[in-house]
Amino acid sequence: MTRLARWCTRTAAAQYTSLAFARALNAAGIAVSMGTVGDWFDAMAESFFATLQTELLGRHYWASRRRLATAVFDYIETFYNRRRRHSALDYRSPADYERIAPLALAA
Repeated sequence: MTRLARWCTRTAAAQYTSLAFARALNAAGIAVSMGTVGDWFDAMAESFFATLQTELLGRHYWASRRRLATAVFDYIETFYNRRRRHSALDYRSPADYERIAPLALAA
């Protein structure tokens, strides 16, 4: 695990908006994006990133940024969107939800 990943894992939520964290993200080439308090999208995005951290990032080490990017892509496309059930989608995967949504609207 990289120093940045270890730091992120141990850091409390209040520190995510700190100047030091923003500088670390900038140094790693990651853009910082923050919404306003109470944004529904922020809650969904935070939930996604917490799940990504728990289920993938916190369990492995990658030798290169390219391998990490491939692992994140594979996680999202082959597991998160196709098989993982989401409470916000009535415990369906996003792929299943998109498949049945047009049928539900037509009924």
